[in-house]
This record gives sequence, C-alpha cells and structure tokens, in this order.
Amino acid sequence: MASKKLKAPVNIPTEKIHSFEGHPYKVLDNEEMALLIESIKEQGILSPIIVRPIEEAEKEYEVISGHRRLHAATKAGIKTVPALICAITRDEAAIMLVDRNLHREHILPSEKAFAYKLKMEALKHQGKTSSQVGTKLRTDEIIAEQAGESRNQIQRYIRLTNLIPELLDLVDEGKIALTPAVELSYLAEDQQYVLLDTIEEEERTPSFSQAVRFKKLSQSNELDTDQIETIMQEDKANQRETIKFPLEQLQQFSPRADKKDLEEFVLKACEYYRKYLIKLKDRDAR
Repeated sequence: MASKKLKAPVNIPTEKIHSFEGHPYKVLDNEEMALLIESIKEQGILSPIIVRPIEEAEKEYEVISGHRRLHAATKAGIKTVPALICAITRDEAAIMLVDRNLHREHILPSEKAFAYKLKMEALKHQGKTSSQVGTKLRTDEIIAEQAGESRNQIQRYIRLTNLIPELLDLVDEGKIALTPAVELSYLAEDQQYVLLDTIEEEERTPSFSQAVRFKKLSQSNELDTDQIETIMQEDKANQRETIKFPLEQLQQFSPRADKKDLEEFVLKACEYYRKYLIKLKDRDAR
C-alpha cells in the first residue's frame, strides 16, 4: 500500500522536516546516539528516512520513519538528508510509523503503550476490517493479531498512557512491573502524585496487591494521602533486606547440619556474640 507510493530518495533540508506529532518512540541523547552521530559524520545517512508531506504546508514534511537518524544528522551539523516521500494520509502514516518500530530489539513499555494507542486511534478513524476473515473486528484485536500479543495485553499497555510521566518512567526503568502499573493507572492524577512522593520517601514501590487496593479505594472515593502512606509502609516480603551466604560456606562450621539447622545455628551464634559484646562493654565501664 504505502510502499507503492514511495519514489526515489531526494535531499530535503532538515529545517523542513518535523517530528511526527505524538510519535511514541523516544529519541535520547545517550551512548547509542553518540555512536550514530559519529557514524553519520563519517559516512552520512546510508538509509533514507521516510517522510510525508504536511497538508496545507508548502514543502514541509513530517517523519514516518527515521526520527533518530534525523536527530543525529541535525546534531552532526548536516543541513540536508536523503528522504523517501510517501504521499499518504496521517492515519496511514501513524500505522506505518508504529509497525516499522514495534519489533525493535529494545522497546520500552511506555513506547509500546503510546504506539498501540496511536495505532488504535488511526484504525478507528479508518474503520478497518479484517481482510483475512472478512468480518469487522475490534481494533485491539487487529493490533493484537499483527503484533503477536493477546488483546488483553494490548489493553494493558494502552492503560499505561493514563499514568503520570514520573510513574511511567519507573515502569520503563523496571522499578514498577506492568501488572501493578496497570492498576495504578486507574488512580486520579493527584493521587498518583501523592503515591510518587511516598515512593520516593519510602524508597519502595507498590506490589500488585497494594496497587489493587489503591485502585479499589480510588474508585470508591476513599483513597487519601494517609491511606497511601499507610499501605506503602507495610512490609513486603520481596522488599525486605536479606543477607545470603553460600550453603558450603556455613557448612564448614557444622558439616552435618541441613539448611534449617544452619539458620538456627547462625541465629544462636549471633545471639552469643551479642551477649559477648555486652559483657565487654560492662567490663570496660567498671
């Protein structure tokens, strides 16, 4: 469809090319970008970017594929870039943009979330049907089929777009898992900011069960600052600090003991040492 409308690449001034409004993929000034900038300085852009003409704007374009290459070229001081001009609608461009990036090796949860949302909105505008079965399908079913994910998983990712940016960053960083993040997305914005402050103060993130409780309390208009702080202060097994020793290292002190016996042995040894320190302190105080 769209590929048939591509012509030979032409050189376009970078100042005439704009980011696709609302595109979901992050362009970061990180180590990978630094390497790309150096590569473009030395070899130029080897693969043309893909753009579409902006309606009612003379010789102005928006990027469909190649936001990182365009950013790197601009950073490298390059004034024109090779581009393939694709004369398609914005909805067609949105679908093309999402599909060309979804199967990258590294893609953040936030990128998937906004990509699926962008594609869903574009498909709804088009009123797409499934050509394979000849029947009308839900847009999330079409996306799921094309992305190789379940419909429920598509819905979970799209829910993440309701999170405040700071909480979504924690999801991208792996500090909050997808399932609790989905539950937290039902909280009002002000409640999410209170939760964020509590996360920073307590230096811990909510478990799935805590997130479910937050959602239920929020939906019944019962969630307030005190409840958020109280729930977040609860001890969680997966966030308790622990000390681990190799079993072989402990068995040298009690070779015939099993794991349970060794735990008791360590605790008794610690208690014995604590009493010994108290005796030393009392003796020195005399």
